[in-house]
Amino acid sequence: MKITFVKKILVDGSPCSKCADVINKLESSGQMARIDEVLIADERDALSPGMQIAKKFNVDRAPFFVVEDEQTKEPRIYTVYLKFVKEVLEQKTNEKDELTEIMQNNSDLDFL
Repeated sequence: MKITFVKKILVDGSPCSKCADVINKLESSGQMARIDEVLIADERDALSPGMQIAKKFNVDRAPFFVVEDEQTKEPRIYTVYLKFVKEVLEQKTNEKDELTEIMQNNSDLDFL
């Protein structure tokens, strides 16, 4: 299995704060050792490797993970960190934290 992590650099040259948060979580948990490749999606450069892979997989938010596996023919894309941790790294997550992250990533969703 190959795991690619894509993080974003904003137009003003600053790092994406959400990306920095995910990097901190990956590093503090030791999960960064499971990441095979880190790509930068630089908003100032449409040809940056991260921007190209985002376009290829039609992803419009960062950070995200691309998981390539010999068993599945198509790469799996994860835009929700906790879902990636649960499904790919097979580690326990807190359901409340998962829902919070999903809501933050999808402004079009709302509780009824």
